[in-house]
Amino acid sequence: MRRLAKPRRGERFLKGPVPLAWLEAAARLPGKSLHAGIALWYAAGLARSSAIPLSNIAGGAFGLDRNAKYRALAWLEEAGLVKVERNLGRAPIVTILELARPARRDNV
Repeated sequence: MRRLAKPRRGERFLKGPVPLAWLEAAARLPGKSLHAGIALWYAAGLARSSAIPLSNIAGGAFGLDRNAKYRALAWLEEAGLVKVERNLGRAPIVTILELARPARRDNV
């Protein structure tokens, strides 16, 4: 069985762990919500912070044009995955939120 390839020196990578439930929730949203989510997790790994600005340039690397980025952020925010602070003429500051955990069921 082959091992997963490690990034080469200087090669960019997605820093984890990234909660699979968060990605699954983003994947169920319309448009490029998952693209925006991955861009956010990548930027958060670089900044080592859950609150990061998402510029049009950063979004463009993940296939997001300006309008798709704003629509995706609105859907992610509506789903409770992120909180967005919008400032006119500036990149939005996005805070990645933890998913609310469902109540634990005890099998009786």
